Amino acid sequence: MDINRIIADELKLRREHVDSAVALLDDDKTIPFISRYRKELTGSMDDQVLRQLSDRLTYLRNLEKRKEEITASIENQGKMTDELAEAIAKAMTLVEAEDIYLPYKPKRRTRASIAREKGLEPLADKIMLQLASADPVKLAEECIDPEKGVETADDAIAGALDIIAENISDNAELRKKLRTTFGARGHISAAASSDEADVTYKNYFEFDEPVSRIAGHRILALDRGERDGALKVSLSAPEGECERICRNMFVVNASPCGELVASACDDSLKRLILPSVEREVRSVLSERAQEGAIKVFASNLRQLLMAPPVKNTVTLGLDPGYAHGCKCAVVDETGKVLDTAIVYLTRSEGEKERAKRTLTAMIAKYSVTAISIGNGTASRETEAFTADMIKGIPQKVSYMVVSEAGASVYSASKLAAEEFPDYDVSLRSAVSIARRMQDPLAELVKIDPKAIGVGQYQHDMPKARMDETLGGVVEDCVNSVGVDLNTASYSLLSYISGINASVAKNIVAYREENGAFTDRKQLLKVKKLGAKAYEQCAGFLRVAGGKEPLDNTGIHPESYDAARKLLDLCGLDVKDLGDTEKLKATLDKLSKKETADRIGTGVPTLTDIIKELEKPGRDPRDELPPPLMRSGDIMELTDLKPGMELVGTVRNIVDFGAFVDIGVHEDGLVHISQIADRRIDHPLDVLKVGQVVNVRVLDVDIQRKRISLTMKKQKMPFKQKL
Repeated sequence: MDINRIIADELKLRREHVDSAVALLDDDKTIPFISRYRKELTGSMDDQVLRQLSDRLTYLRNLEKRKEEITASIENQGKMTDELAEAIAKAMTLVEAEDIYLPYKPKRRTRASIAREKGLEPLADKIMLQLASADPVKLAEECIDPEKGVETADDAIAGALDIIAENISDNAELRKKLRTTFGARGHISAAASSDEADVTYKNYFEFDEPVSRIAGHRILALDRGERDGALKVSLSAPEGECERICRNMFVVNASPCGELVASACDDSLKRLILPSVEREVRSVLSERAQEGAIKVFASNLRQLLMAPPVKNTVTLGLDPGYAHGCKCAVVDETGKVLDTAIVYLTRSEGEKERAKRTLTAMIAKYSVTAISIGNGTASRETEAFTADMIKGIPQKVSYMVVSEAGASVYSASKLAAEEFPDYDVSLRSAVSIARRMQDPLAELVKIDPKAIGVGQYQHDMPKARMDETLGGVVEDCVNSVGVDLNTASYSLLSYISGINASVAKNIVAYREENGAFTDRKQLLKVKKLGAKAYEQCAGFLRVAGGKEPLDNTGIHPESYDAARKLLDLCGLDVKDLGDTEKLKATLDKLSKKETADRIGTGVPTLTDIIKELEKPGRDPRDELPPPLMRSGDIMELTDLKPGMELVGTVRNIVDFGAFVDIGVHEDGLVHISQIADRRIDHPLDVLKVGQVVNVRVLDVDIQRKRISLTMKKQKMPFKQKL
C-alpha cells in the first residue's frame, strides 16, 4: 500500500508535499512548527490539514499493520492463496480486512465447529453443490455415526446446515452488500422502553428515519436515550431484501439441496449475520456522529479561544450568586489582582445599596473601564444591577456577559491553588471571569476543554479522541498567537510547540530564579530544554524589550539572517521594525520571488517575515471584530416581541443551529433554516462562536423560556414553532 499516495489523492495534495510532511512528523516535529516554519516543504499546509493528514496516516499505518498480521495468520494455517492475498492487499478499511479474515479467524466452539468435529463438513460441501439429482437424505444416511453423536439422517443434515450457515456468515462480499443495503435503504426506529420512560426523550418515542438521512445529533440523542434505558432503538432493512440478497448469492436452484441451502441462508441471517451487521452499522453511525460532534466542538473551541481580547483595561470580574453573594475581583491590564470583595445584590434594598457603594468605590479607585459578568446563577439579576449602577457614575464603563463554563472547575483546581494561594475558591472564580474577557486564550487554557461547554453531547464522546482533538486545537491556537516568555503561566507555556508541562515549569522556575529572559537563546539554559526543543519552541515565544528586537516577533531564529538581509535591502535597521511604509516602498519594486532568492528563503517564509517586520509582536486576534460590550438597558423575556430587531453574540453552535445571547437571561436559538437566505449544510459554514450578529425575534415561549430568532433578511412568512 502506497500510503502517501493515498493521502495525497484523498486530501488533494501534491505527493512531494505529503512526503515531506510525513517525514517531518516521523522526525517528531510538532504540527504547529511544521505549519508555521516548514511551509516550503509542505506547500503551506495549515495546522488543520496537517492534523487531517496525521490522523489518516495513523489509520492507514494501523491498517497496514493489521493486514500484515492477518496475512501471517492465514499463511501459518497453510490456507493462503493468490486471490486471498490480492483481496487483503486491496482492503482499504479495517472492516474490509476483518471481513476477509473472518473465515480464518480462530473461533470459540460453535454449532458449526461441533458439526465439523462430527465429520459433517463433506456432507455440507455436497449439499452446497445443489445437484438436481442429489437426495440429501441419502447423502446424510452415509454420515450416521452414533459414536460421534450423529444418530439419524436429520442429525447429520442439521449439523451440515450449521456449517453452511457459518460459512455464509463468514462471506465478506455478503456482509458488504448487507451493510450497503442498511446504509442506503435502511431505517432506524425508536420507541419508549416503557410507560415510565424518561419524557426527556419524548420526541423519540415514535421515531423512524432513513439511515441515509439521519442527522448526527439525532444519532447521539438515540444512543444516549438507549444508554439511559428510556428508548428501544432498532435498525431495519426493506422487508425481504436481506433474504433476497443472501439467497441470490448462495441458492442455485429449487432442488431439495437448494431448499436446504435456502433454509441455511435464513438461519444464518437471523442467528449470525444480521445482529452483527446491525451492530456494525449502528457503530459506524455513532462513530460518524461522534466525529461530527467533535469537529463542531473543536471549531467552536477554536473560535472561542481566538476571540479578540479586551486589552489595556482594568477589569472588574463579577461571579454572580444568591446565598453566597456576588464575588468580585478587580484586575489590572496584565491580569494582576488589585482588590476583591463579596457583595449581595439579591437581598434587601439596603444590601443592594451597600453593594452599589462598594462597587462604585472600586471602579473609581482603580479606574475600572470594563466589567465582566459570569453567565451562571443570578447572572440576570447581576446584569440588571450593573446596567443600573453604571448609569449613575461619571466614569465611562461598559460590561460584557461571558461564559463562566469551567470557572468553578478551575477555581477548585490545583493550578488555581498554586496561582492564588491567598484567595478562596469563590474569589478565584471571579478573577478567572475578569481575565477571560481580557485574554480568553490565556485564561481558558487552564481549563479542561470539555468543561468549556461549546458543543453538543461532549460528555458522550470517546475520551481519548476528544482529548486528542481538543488538545490539538488549544495547541494550534496558543502557537498561532505566541506567548510572552516573561509573563506566560506554565499552563500556557505547556501548549507551546516542543514544550511539555515539566519543561514549562522549568521555564517559570528559571525566570523566578534568574529574572526576566533577555533573549530567546537563554532558553537553552533551562533544564531539560535541549536544541531539538529549542528549534520547535523558539519562534512562538516572544521577548519584549530584550537584547534582540527580532525576539519580539514570530520570526524564527533560523531566519534572523534572512530578516536582516531584507531590512538591509530596504535601507532599514533592525531597530526600525514597524516602518511599514519604507518596507512596502522597496518591496513594491521587487518581485517576491526575486526578493526571496536574494535573502535566501522561500516565498512563504518571506511573506511571513514581512508580516512580522510590519507589525512586530502582532496578535492575529487583533484583526478580528471586537466583542460586543453593553452599557445600556437590558430586557426581560417578556419584553421580547416578534419582529423585534436586536444585536447579539453567538454563544454556541450545534448541528441544528446557533444559540445567541441577545441581552436576556436565556439565549435565543437561530435554527439552521433561519441562519441564511440560502441553504447551508451546517451553521459553521456561516457563523463563529463570539461573532456579533443582527437577529430578529420570530417567537417567544414564555412558559418554556425559549426564544426563536432569525437572521434572514426577508420578512417573516410564519412563526417558527418552538
